[in-house]
Amino acid sequence: MQLPRWWELGDPCAWTGQGRGTRRMSPATTGTFLLTVYTIFSKVHSDRNVYPSAGVLFVHVLEREYFKGEFPPYPKPGEISNDPITFNTNLMGYPDRPGWLRYIQRTPYSDGVLYGSPTAENVGKPTVIEITAYNRRTFETTRHNLIINIMSAEDFPLPYQAEFFIKNMNVEEMLASEVLGDFLGAVKNVWQPERLNAINITSALDRGGRVPLPINDMKEGVYVMVGADVPFSSCLREVENPQNQLRCSQEMEPVITCDKKFRTQFYIDWCKISLVDKTKQVSTYQEVIRGEGILPDGGEYKPPSDSLKSRDYYTDFLITLAVPSAVALLLFLILAYIMCCRREGVEKRNMQTPDIQLVHHSAIQKSTKELRDMSKNREIAWPLSTLPVFHPVTGEIIPPLHADSYESTNMPLMQTQQNLPHQTQIPQQQTTGKWYP
Repeated sequence: MQLPRWWELGDPCAWTGQGRGTRRMSPATTGTFLLTVYTIFSKVHSDRNVYPSAGVLFVHVLEREYFKGEFPPYPKPGEISNDPITFNTNLMGYPDRPGWLRYIQRTPYSDGVLYGSPTAENVGKPTVIEITAYNRRTFETTRHNLIINIMSAEDFPLPYQAEFFIKNMNVEEMLASEVLGDFLGAVKNVWQPERLNAINITSALDRGGRVPLPINDMKEGVYVMVGADVPFSSCLREVENPQNQLRCSQEMEPVITCDKKFRTQFYIDWCKISLVDKTKQVSTYQEVIRGEGILPDGGEYKPPSDSLKSRDYYTDFLITLAVPSAVALLLFLILAYIMCCRREGVEKRNMQTPDIQLVHHSAIQKSTKELRDMSKNREIAWPLSTLPVFHPVTGEIIPPLHADSYESTNMPLMQTQQNLPHQTQIPQQQTTGKWYP
């Protein structure tokens, strides 16, 4: 990465194998004041030591070009190799990195970047990061250690902090030294501080943002937090105007006079800018007042002694098993008495039923039984209920027909007068006229 012309190496250990160190940014104009930026950019080397400052953005680049020479077959001088290489970073002895340190690598053909803002709790504690490089073509691996020695910054924390949301940048693009330097230079021209630090950089995806659609080269966006030692300028305060707040609530862009100083390279969402004044923040710690819901102090915990008395479980057995079993047995006996000993019987039912109803019921049962027998054997005689019992003309009683004299299968259900035996012909009235023999 090439540095802008206004970046200078101000750390004497920058060329002694201890990392790139501190860069101081001075204005390109009259030089009336010196603007110091503690952002750390270091190249990757085996078992390197870097010295970032607490509360200041730290960036460490894992360059693929360096690791290419460590994978066999070793390339010859001038030979170009473009093997896909990925990196795995973790705290020594642990599966993941510290909470303040992030890592990003878009593709196996791009460099990896470690970045984050160390906290004051990590000052004086060396942090060893294991960097494992994987060659995806040969499946070879190599490992290096990065020793991070976090130092305390005298001017940290800066009391005035502003967080910008840049819509047209990804996090790896913003981490480049020249891009971040251009953004800090634009902020310096708007804010005019004496000290300006890049505190942290966060991808919009880490804040709950959505992955953009792959159209028109859309970016995911990045949040950049900077800190200064002077109050916010009038340009930054314009976001808090009621008119701009109303426009933001209506999803319209607010009117910011200094937006043109960023618009040439950075598209800032001014509705998402956050201005924090730590000089006006009051501690929210409240003393705990004991009352309802807070138990009194019980003193030192005293565990039970080793010599415990044996417990009698006979009573528990009776309550748990014997009592429910006895209740269930009692209910079973009551139900058996009701179902078996309290039945009225058929005889008592017939005595209480009228005779005509019993005769009617018996006739229905006989007819039902007869029909069921007929369905089993269709060669039996026709039922008596379907045969005529008297002569239709003379009124003479006709004996029932038997299956021996008629075929039951061809016998109609109701016989006509021509089929009846002993039928008497009724004389018919003759018409008048001439008779011919």
